[in-house]
Amino acid sequence: MSATVQHSQAQGRRAAISFAAIQRGALWLLAASGGLVLIEPSPYELVFLLVLFVLALTGIRFSQKLLPLAVLLLLYNIGGAFSLIPWMDDPASVRFTAVSAYLMITAIVLAAAMAQDTLPRLEALRKGYLLAAWCAGLAAILGYFDVAGLGEIFTLYGRASGTFKDPNVLGPFLTLAIVYVLQRILTGQTGILRGLFALSVPLAGLFLTFSRGAWGVLVASALMMTALNFLIAPDGKARGRIVAMSLAALVAMILALLVALSFENIRAVFEVRANLDQDYDQGVTGRFGNQIRSIPMLLEAPNGFGPLRFRWLFNQADPHNVYINAFASYGWLGGIAWLALMAATIYVGWRLVFRRAAWQNHAIVLWSVLFVLILQGLQIDTDHWRHLYLMLGLVWGLSALPDPSVAGAPQPRSLRTTT
Repeated sequence: MSATVQHSQAQGRRAAISFAAIQRGALWLLAASGGLVLIEPSPYELVFLLVLFVLALTGIRFSQKLLPLAVLLLLYNIGGAFSLIPWMDDPASVRFTAVSAYLMITAIVLAAAMAQDTLPRLEALRKGYLLAAWCAGLAAILGYFDVAGLGEIFTLYGRASGTFKDPNVLGPFLTLAIVYVLQRILTGQTGILRGLFALSVPLAGLFLTFSRGAWGVLVASALMMTALNFLIAPDGKARGRIVAMSLAALVAMILALLVALSFENIRAVFEVRANLDQDYDQGVTGRFGNQIRSIPMLLEAPNGFGPLRFRWLFNQADPHNVYINAFASYGWLGGIAWLALMAATIYVGWRLVFRRAAWQNHAIVLWSVLFVLILQGLQIDTDHWRHLYLMLGLVWGLSALPDPSVAGAPQPRSLRTTT
């Protein structure tokens, strides 16, 4: 009888491991597909359906702590639906609103996915994301140097866009992978030579986007990650390693920058893009002038202008400010919901990074990049960035987990014990 019971338990463990491997594989594939958005629907959207199917089939639980995320995203999209009503005959506006709703679902599902098998799932996502960053970065490099005539596909206005439609989106996408590798170098999880090799292609791709916003996001995120890891380091030896590795990585990056600037064509573009005073930002009809002129109009428009209608009122494709765009495309309801969501995320994010848990290093990287992207929303429209919703879901999902430092806190059941 005992042998039968042991055999049954062994079968149960093997089944649990199999389910866990399938779930991790699906999440890895989701992250790995996130770097190709030249086509719509992108592979990311299609793979997410697979992830949703796998999680629904093998088990997924939604914590009550995720309700603020779900409710605020729902209100945001309800506002968008109301704003869409006068423009239902415009396919672009309908598609824009539908994408918002779809991204809402991805954030909520990814948040719920953190309730079980947390650390292995985060590792699967990290590894998949690094592969996506390498592919996107490599495409950016090949495109910028017009290797095999790929410049027409992988560049925009002389700047590397890789497998993205916009260099200004490619850069922030690559930032998460770069900061992850930097953290692993600082904490000794990866040797510096191996780490610099892992950094090389994504970092070069980000540089060649010549996106001032992306450069700023990388610097700010890396500094924030380094400071947080320094603060939580267990002893002086660990802090000393962080300082030493930070200096070594900084020297290596400066040397790489000097080598890149030795090429005339790169230096010429760099000098132009490094100038903070760009022609399209200036004047009443420039980027910032249009934003200022839109505010009084939005105060008189409870339903906003409608999805993608900002470009019809101003000689500008987008507001280049996600908060103004929230009111312009989603009305007062959507705008207030987005502001509330970002405020709530800032609250849970800063609480999260100081929790002592096995996944704390992941939380630090995710929050370091997400927090800076929230701030970057003041100068670019981030509301349809897949990687922003990915980080948003993961940060909220981790914040919903029981605090391991609280004595007697109920721990989430692993997949192995529920199968």
